[in-house]
Amino acid sequence: MNKELAQPPSGERDRELWLQHGAGYIIFENIRKYAIGKIPPDTDDALRAAQLAAIDNTLYGMMMQMDGVFGDLENESYRLALQTNIVLYKEDKVVEELDTLHGDGMCMGFHGWIENDFGTDDIVTDNNDLKKEL
Repeated sequence: MNKELAQPPSGERDRELWLQHGAGYIIFENIRKYAIGKIPPDTDDALRAAQLAAIDNTLYGMMMQMDGVFGDLENESYRLALQTNIVLYKEDKVVEELDTLHGDGMCMGFHGWIENDFGTDDIVTDNNDLKKEL
């Protein structure tokens, strides 16, 4: 299947949600599927379930960090922070940027994303379907 980024919605709030769902889609399509693909196919069901739970718990922990749930690393003089931005480009120019610390919460999205629910606006289109229409 050949997926392509769908057109972003025009409404400000719709686009903000779309950006966050898009980030979730990237995490689940790239990171989660990569990790699941590393589970040997002959793994028994109980061990596979434990490995899937470990993958999902790790992703959820990463999203907690993206939401600022965990604190920064600091001393009296310095603070080391992990910042995560979702950036929408059009022709290599930034048209919108969202700091996940100021979003709705990556952790909140996780529960829908694990069920393959990435919101009401399409994140991707199937390029194969477009070619069939032509």
